[in-house]
Amino acid sequence: QVQLVESGGDMVQAGGSLRLSCAASGDIFSINTMGWYRQAPGKGNERELVAAISSGGTTNYADSVKGRFTISRDNAKNTVYLQMNNLKPEDTRVYYCNAEVGLIDHWGQGTQVTVSS
Repeated sequence: QVQLVESGGDMVQAGGSLRLSCAASGDIFSINTMGWYRQAPGKGNERELVAAISSGGTTNYADSVKGRFTISRDNAKNTVYLQMNNLKPEDTRVYYCNAEVGLIDHWGQGTQVTVSS
């Protein structure tokens, strides 16, 4: 089992920056890819991939955040980060940390990011 705890969500003005953190505990040596997803409020809204990073450091980003967001991973601290710059109102979502262990996805509880115009 893997437990994930996110932090760093806040309310900022457009153009501002935030850094999200996700600390993993438990069976951390089994974690492969870690990533950040986000979800708009409302029933039926899908959780979309924002950025992911493999255990080897390969990264992948959604087109909408390329050049603005950076994902990084500190294996010594079992933590993954999402640096978000030049935030836009459309980035307002609940952000969830994800860890893949084999075919099983583990999720954090989510952290709210709100960007005002």
